[in-house]
Amino acid sequence: MTKLQKIFLGVFLLLLAGMVYMEATKPPPVSWFPSYNNQDEIPLGTVVLYDILEKNFNENLTEIDRPPYEVLQDTTLEGTYLFINNSIGFDEAELDKLYQWAEKGNTVFISANSMGSTLLDTLQVKTQINYLKSNIKSEPLLNLTHKNLAAQKPYHIKRNFAIKTFSKIDTLNQTVLGFSEVFNDQKNIQDSLPNFIKAPVGKGSFYLHLQPETFSNYFLLTKNHADYTKSALSYLPNDQQLFWDKQYKTGKHVNVSPLHILLGNKYLKWAYYMLLIGVLLFVLFEGKRKQRSIAIVQPPKNRTYEYTRTISGMYLDKKDYHSVAKKQVALFFEYIRIQLRTPTEQQNSRFFTAVAGKTGNTVEDTKKLFTFIDKVNNQHDTSKEELQKLYNDIQVFKTKANGKP
Repeated sequence: MTKLQKIFLGVFLLLLAGMVYMEATKPPPVSWFPSYNNQDEIPLGTVVLYDILEKNFNENLTEIDRPPYEVLQDTTLEGTYLFINNSIGFDEAELDKLYQWAEKGNTVFISANSMGSTLLDTLQVKTQINYLKSNIKSEPLLNLTHKNLAAQKPYHIKRNFAIKTFSKIDTLNQTVLGFSEVFNDQKNIQDSLPNFIKAPVGKGSFYLHLQPETFSNYFLLTKNHADYTKSALSYLPNDQQLFWDKQYKTGKHVNVSPLHILLGNKYLKWAYYMLLIGVLLFVLFEGKRKQRSIAIVQPPKNRTYEYTRTISGMYLDKKDYHSVAKKQVALFFEYIRIQLRTPTEQQNSRFFTAVAGKTGNTVEDTKKLFTFIDKVNNQHDTSKEELQKLYNDIQVFKTKANGKP
């Protein structure tokens, strides 16, 4: 190797080492996973909130990692049951237990973007998603109603989160405690709707709150935002036991180790121990090397032709392009509902204008695409060419929205 080659090799190795070092020391990307777990330090974890509650409630704070139906079998429990997650859906039996528990004078506090229909129907309330037709962003503006708790300026979450409000409540019995609206460059709440209510139940109450991000690490560590969380939780009695739910958590930590499951059952545990003892005895008494006959292993037959013929036959016989097209349309509609936050039930001129504005397509192109989609949905059969056209049109349409399909 010449001197020049050694120099080039050294430079190459130095650059390679530098790239490896930079990659290894690069900070991991911020995770916006909606965990709401009290052990997670990510933005949407709740370790900060839990530390605050520990200081305020001391020994009155209890973690619950079982379903409410199972926990409330103990009829002596009294206090406040706190649920915080992006989605909470009780089944009928579980909700009945919570409802009966609240009727006895206890409190149930729920903060979630999505609450199951069973809970909403029981308390006779309805929710809706709020968004501005003129802006694809959805940054929440929040405030409380009580004059001693309301801030002079609403709290602004400078990130896109789903903004849900109550479209229907029982105004005779239920109390509005807070409002929410989409940020509109004015930093004031004009067309606000309730997002935090109190629903009396017997001697107790249900508190329903639709913006769980306000209890996250990200919100609490933002300047002055902790005041909102503190005020929202001030409605809870601080002289009672507080039960922190860990069951309804998207980021629930579950030990799925097979050995953990095995040792968790006493019968399986002893079977496992007996197996280990048996293996040990076998090694001690039967572990001597023995000559065994060598089995003749036949080489596998080449069945490439049969396999190819079977696959090709399935392809020629099936050709169900229409089902594939309908699934493609269903996925596209789901993209519009979730990514663009636009309902797809009514496809009228207002719908076409909203979708076109949020994707950067023209209204004419938008109508043309949905006309073709309507044709595919209503016909009984779809050709291969129509399926290819549908796929290409949708990909081109989505590409204009964010630069990639």
